[in-house]
Amino acid sequence: MKAATPSGTETTDDRFVEVESWTDAAILAAIVEGQRAAIDACGAAIPALSEAADRLSAIWRAGGRIAYAGAGSSGIIALLDGLELPCTFGMDGDRIPFLIAGGVGPFVELDQGSEDDVATARAKAQQAGFGPADALIAITASGATPYTVTVAEVARAAGAVVIGIACTADAPLFAHADVPVHLATRPEIVAGSTRLNAGTATKCALNMLSTLLGTRLGHVFMGMMVNVRAENAKLHDRAAAIVARAANVPVAQARVLLVETETAVKPAILRARGATAEQAQALLVQHAGQLRPALDALANDN
Repeated sequence: MKAATPSGTETTDDRFVEVESWTDAAILAAIVEGQRAAIDACGAAIPALSEAADRLSAIWRAGGRIAYAGAGSSGIIALLDGLELPCTFGMDGDRIPFLIAGGVGPFVELDQGSEDDVATARAKAQQAGFGPADALIAITASGATPYTVTVAEVARAAGAVVIGIACTADAPLFAHADVPVHLATRPEIVAGSTRLNAGTATKCALNMLSTLLGTRLGHVFMGMMVNVRAENAKLHDRAAAIVARAANVPVAQARVLLVETETAVKPAILRARGATAEQAQALLVQHAGQLRPALDALANDN
């Protein structure tokens, strides 16, 4: 029997032909090994992810949208990443549309058949009204899921920037991607179960991409999320702790400042450093929301 190559999500690996007879410890150790290799595969994708973040940050700064497309497990991972952006980085959720096979309702059961629904994919992509001001992050572990490839094709034809993420080197998706991101994962311990190695690599790559995007947009300062939306008690406490640490003031003072800024962390930090409300707003506008240069300018003015 010919050994499988270390790419392709449907390939089998001779090491696992008797996996069901292994001990629990051996099975779990093999899964861990595959997960580690999946994370390592993201390292080789750093140049592509860096380019993708540059493209996406330019789109966002210009007022465009960043959409996500996926099906099955990839759709769930896409949805998870995109839904975190408004809370973590304060990004406008109305500018983050989702084109997920089967819809974005509660995922109590995956609609596997929707992955092949090219007609719906084309209709949804056309309804989204993609244009040159927009970007799409299209995710399919196999690189060939008809729904996702079709959305990417329509978006690219409309002039949108397409970031394609797949775990197969010759993925059809890449033919429609401005920035192809290949995650060279190993064959799965259960062949075709892309929620394992491919899923871990995809989640890691999206974590890398969205975190770099948020950082480039100025929403990270001193390793903290300074554009966080304080929408519950925990996040109010987090916002106060961020202001206190960044401005070196007591938490009680930080809470007062956050009331004055309607929980906006960046202006609260500038206020704590001596800026007036008007000055804080002007500095953030002048420096495109980047807190560090705004603080430097404030220090120079003082």
